[in-house]
Amino acid sequence: MTASPAGGAEGAVPGPAPLVAVAHGSRDPRAEAVVRELAARAAAGRRGLRVRAAFLDHTAPSLPEALAALAAEGAGEAVVVPLLLTAAYHSAVDIPRALAGVREELPWLRVRTAPVLGPHPAFTRVLGDRLAAAGAHPDPGTAVVLAAAGSADPAANAAVARVARDWAARGEGWHSVVPAYASAAAPTPAEAVRERLAAGAARVAVATYLLAPGLFADRVRRDALSAGAYAVSPVLGADPRIAGVVVHRYSTALREPAVRG
Repeated sequence: MTASPAGGAEGAVPGPAPLVAVAHGSRDPRAEAVVRELAARAAAGRRGLRVRAAFLDHTAPSLPEALAALAAEGAGEAVVVPLLLTAAYHSAVDIPRALAGVREELPWLRVRTAPVLGPHPAFTRVLGDRLAAAGAHPDPGTAVVLAAAGSADPAANAAVARVARDWAARGEGWHSVVPAYASAAAPTPAEAVRERLAAGAARVAVATYLLAPGLFADRVRRDALSAGAYAVSPVLGADPRIAGVVVHRYSTALREPAVRG
């Protein structure tokens, strides 16, 4: 494929704009597997939609590589959906920086960027199911610690705290729901577990507010159990409801103006 003088792409493939689901990336192969499964489920949720996984670090393909591959296949536009639970450095800096390079290399390719995945009401429902699978059910004696990755961006941590408040306000019967952060912010999951026990909760369950397994998920589980949590849920994973949010973010972005490159 070559760029036309008019700025289009010769031989453009008909059909909906491809979706590039871009994750942070991890050295842990379990994380890549979840991202690729989530991408496959998103593709299955919308007929004819091409979905590619991409990564900001550690894992190939990179975002520019994934977009270049789609352009080589004849795509004239694409939608980038960040597989991130909060808007912070990766969405504000890393992704725009990568797309700036794409604009230089592929000036004919029109790219839209969707909002990050979280927060979204579907996540709380998935978290509740993950807690149930770990043996934790709503009970006035059971407190929930919502354990997220954490960020140096206060706004990202505040978004997690809002998820915890909204969850508590739903009146499902938990003792309380409080946020915690595996890095860069306080309280840590272990600190939050101890604080909830000291505040009178008979038991504490930890809801792992992470998309995929890896360093942070392992840290959350280890530290929370050592601090006295009786249950720690698995990660959100490639749940069909999460895939539905990916497609919803894609659809939202399609209504916004596209930027070449």
